[in-house]
Amino acid sequence: MLVRDAMSSLVLTIGPAHTLRQAATLMSARRVGSAVVLDHDTHHLGILTERDVLNSLGAGQDPDRETAGAHTTTDVVFAAPGWTLEEAAEAMSHGGFRHLVVLDGRGPVGVVSVRDILRCWAPVRRGAVTAAAG
Repeated sequence: MLVRDAMSSLVLTIGPAHTLRQAATLMSARRVGSAVVLDHDTHHLGILTERDVLNSLGAGQDPDRETAGAHTTTDVVFAAPGWTLEEAAEAMSHGGFRHLVVLDGRGPVGVVSVRDILRCWAPVRRGAVTAAAG
């Protein structure tokens, strides 16, 4: 199975000037765990995750003053739609993160998360367990 089959094509894109509260509100409304941060001035892409917001709040920072840009991961590993789920899982495991921005030639086309991969693998694994038990 490929990343394109598992990814969410709903990509929440925000700017670096969005506050963490604005980002969290948008992420919550769309029921996603990350936002792609696009700096239109530099054309750089980064990712802001729910963990980034949580770490800021845990440090006592004000979500109405802290910007997404200040908490964005910019050394992002990107996936291609044609990657296998095994390749995506390996990249996540190696990098210690739970989301991959999926890029094609035009820009971000999706986000694949550990949850997406597990959702795809679970039915396959369940079938294997049932066959082994029978």
